[in-house]
Amino acid sequence: MIAIFKREFKAYLNSVVGFLFMAVTLFFFGLYTAVYNMASGYPYISYTVSAILFLFLLSIPVLTMRILADERKQKTDQLILTAPVTVGQIVVGKYLAMAAVFMVPVAFMCVVPPFLTRFGSVPMLESYVAILAFALYGLACLAVGMFISSLTESQVIAAVLSFGALFLTYMMSGISSLISSTGNIVTEILSVFDFQTRFSNLTNGIMDVNAIVYFISVIVVLLFLTAQSIQKRRYSVSVKNVSMGAYSSVTIVIALAIVVIVNMAVAKLPSKYTNIDVTDDQLYSITEQTEEILANLTEDVTIYAIVAEDNADTTVAQTLKCYEDASEHITVTYVDPLVNPQFYSQYSSSMSQHSLVVESAKRYKVIDYYDLYQSEMDYTTYSTTVTGYDAEGQITSAISYCVSDDMPKVYMIAGHNEYSLDSGFTTALEKENIEYETISLMDYETVPEDAECLIIHAPESDFSEDDATKVIDYINQGGKVFMTTEYVPEDQPNFESIMEAFGISLIKGYAVDVQAGNYYQTPIYLLPNVEVSAYSSNLTGDYTYVFAPYAQGLEVAEDTDEITYTTLLTASEESYVKTNLEAATSFEKEEGDVEGPITLGVVAEKTTDAGTGTLFVFSCAQIFTDSASQAVSGTNQQLFSNIMGTVANHEISVSIPVKSYTMEYLTASTGDIILFEVVAIVAIPLALIIIGLVIWLKRRKK
Repeated sequence: MIAIFKREFKAYLNSVVGFLFMAVTLFFFGLYTAVYNMASGYPYISYTVSAILFLFLLSIPVLTMRILADERKQKTDQLILTAPVTVGQIVVGKYLAMAAVFMVPVAFMCVVPPFLTRFGSVPMLESYVAILAFALYGLACLAVGMFISSLTESQVIAAVLSFGALFLTYMMSGISSLISSTGNIVTEILSVFDFQTRFSNLTNGIMDVNAIVYFISVIVVLLFLTAQSIQKRRYSVSVKNVSMGAYSSVTIVIALAIVVIVNMAVAKLPSKYTNIDVTDDQLYSITEQTEEILANLTEDVTIYAIVAEDNADTTVAQTLKCYEDASEHITVTYVDPLVNPQFYSQYSSSMSQHSLVVESAKRYKVIDYYDLYQSEMDYTTYSTTVTGYDAEGQITSAISYCVSDDMPKVYMIAGHNEYSLDSGFTTALEKENIEYETISLMDYETVPEDAECLIIHAPESDFSEDDATKVIDYINQGGKVFMTTEYVPEDQPNFESIMEAFGISLIKGYAVDVQAGNYYQTPIYLLPNVEVSAYSSNLTGDYTYVFAPYAQGLEVAEDTDEITYTTLLTASEESYVKTNLEAATSFEKEEGDVEGPITLGVVAEKTTDAGTGTLFVFSCAQIFTDSASQAVSGTNQQLFSNIMGTVANHEISVSIPVKSYTMEYLTASTGDIILFEVVAIVAIPLALIIIGLVIWLKRRKK
C-alpha cells in the first residue's frame, strides 16, 4: 500500500495537475479570506470555507478522473491487480495519495486563524472546526470521484459524472425543499446524499459528531464500493465470476447495513455527547449553572413549543434538546398551531408562533418567541439587528418560577434623586423571578413587611433622619439592603449613617489605581480584584473583569461578635482615594490622599434575635449600569444577579446573561490587506504553478 501511495503521490507532483489543484484552492481561499476576514473584518473562517465549496465541483473531478479510469484505459491496472497487494490496499493507497495533495492547502488554512489574531479576537476552536468540516467535505468528494473513476475507462466521462454527482450533493438540500417543505419519505432518502447540510452542521458553532460520522461513513462506503468495482474485473465470466458477484452483493449489503446501524446509533446518543458547542459564548449549549439547577429539579416540567417540530427554529430546538437531555423531569412537546389552534388559548389570548410555554403542577409561564432573542434598532437605517440569544436565560428562569413555592419582592427606594436600574438589571431581577416595585419611604411608617430586600441606588440628595432610621431598623429585624454610592460634593450624614450603623464608612473622592491590569484607559476606570465569596461565582477566572469607573472608597471595621464582613471588590495595594477633587490637577498621589488597598464592595451580616440582617455596600453606582456591564461582557450584571439570587434564597442564581451575537470585527490596515493579497492570492499560487510547470517540462525533456 505504501508503494502504491508513493507512486500516485509522485505522479501528482510530477504533473501539473497536483500543483494546479493546490494553487487554485489556495487562490480562492486567499481571495475570500482577504474579502471576508481582512477587508470586511469578519473573524470567522467558516464564512470563507463555506464560500469556496463550489470549487470542489470543478477541482475534485480534475484530480480524481485519471486515478483509476486512466489505469483501466492504458491496461496498467492488470499489472497492479497481479501485484502481491490486496485490492483494498490498492484503493486506499491511491486515495491517500489524492488526500495528501488535498491536505496541503488545508494545512495552509490552519495557519490563517493565528495570523488573523494580529487584527483582533478570533474564535479559534470554532475556526478549526470549520476547517475540519472543509477537510471532511473535500475528502468525501474525493471518495465520490474515485468511485466514479473506477466505473469507466474514459477520463472525460469520469470527470463529467463526478461533477454531476458532486453537484447533486451540493444542491440536495434545495432539491429536497422543492419536493416537500415539511419532509416525506422521498426527502428522507435524498438526505442520505446531502453533503451541504452536514457541512453546515459543523460550521454553525457546533461540532456535530453525527456529521463527522456521516462523512467518515461516506468515505469508507465509497472506498469499499470502489474496491468491489475493481474486484469484479479480476475474474472472467465463469461460474467463479457468478459466485464472486454474489459474494460482492452480500458484502455490499452487509457493509451498507453496518454503516446505517452506526449512523443510527450515533444519532440516538444524547445531544450533549454529539453536539459539542465550540462557540466562545457557548451559544448552543446550556451552562453549568443551568445544569446544576436541573440536577436539583424534583418536579416534572413540560415545555410546549408552539410550532410544528419540522418548522422549529433550529437554534431554539437545539437548546430545548439540551434541557431534555439534562433532566428526566423535563419534557419538550411540540404543538402545531395549525393542527391544534385552540391549544395556546388556555395560556394566553394571543401568542407568536415559535413561542414557548413552561408548565409545572404549580403554575405556568409563557415565553414569547421574540424574547428569546435580543435585538437593537439602527435608527440610521431603521433596521433591526439580532445582537444576542437569551433562550437559556428565559427558559431557566421560567422553570425556576414554575417550581418555586413563593415569589420574593424587592423594593427600590426613590425620592432622593436615586439612579434607576437599567433594563439589563431589571431583566436580571425578572430572571431571578423577583418582583420589584419603586416606593418612597415617606409613604410608609416602616419598610413593607413583604420586602425581601431594599435597593438604594446612589441617592444624590440626603435621606431624612426618619428614612435612615427605617432602613436601619429593617436590617436589624433581619432584612436585606443593597446600597450603592455616587460622589456628590454635599454631605449626606443621614444616608451615610445607615452604613456607619454597621461599621462601614465612606471615603469621599475618587479611587485611583495605578497598577497595570487594575484599570482601563485611565486610573479612575477601575478593574478591581474580585474576592472569592459566595457572590463571586464565575467571576474570579483569568481575564474576567468587573468595571468600576468613578468609584469612592470604603473603610470597614473589624469583625465583632454581632457583625461579620465579607469583602467583595478591592483595588490593588497601589491604589488610593483622591479626597480633594476640587484642587486636584492630575491622578498622581498627593498629600492628604487615603492610601490603599481600597475596598470598593463589602457585605456586612449582623446577627440579632430577629435574624440575620444583611447590608451590601458598593462605593460605585456605575458598576450597575448597562454601559459599564457591556464593557466587560456582562460581568457586572452577573455580580448583581449572584447577589439577587441569594436575596431570593436561590442556592444557585437562575439568572443567565444574554449570550452575545455581536462580533468584534477585525481591524486590518490597508497595507496589511494589500500585503496579504500579494502573498496569498498572487505569490503562493503562482509559485506552485511555476514549480509544477518546471517539473513537468523537465520530465518532458527526458
